[in-house]
Amino acid sequence: MMFARIMHYIRGVRTEIDRVSWPKKSEVTSFTILILVLVVILTTYIWGIDTIIATMIASLMRI
Repeated sequence: MMFARIMHYIRGVRTEIDRVSWPKKSEVTSFTILILVLVVILTTYIWGIDTIIATMIASLMRI
């Protein structure tokens, strides 16, 4: 009984995986590059803001 339920579940999973519209390799590559570029841009932006704020705080501490 338990084995039959497990097999039924596995067949259902397999059926759903077959229905999935998987992206093409070129799409995955394009989106990966896009994400990496966005991460670099965002990281640089946050670093810049952090540097500006740290400089302002350091200036205020010297007063």
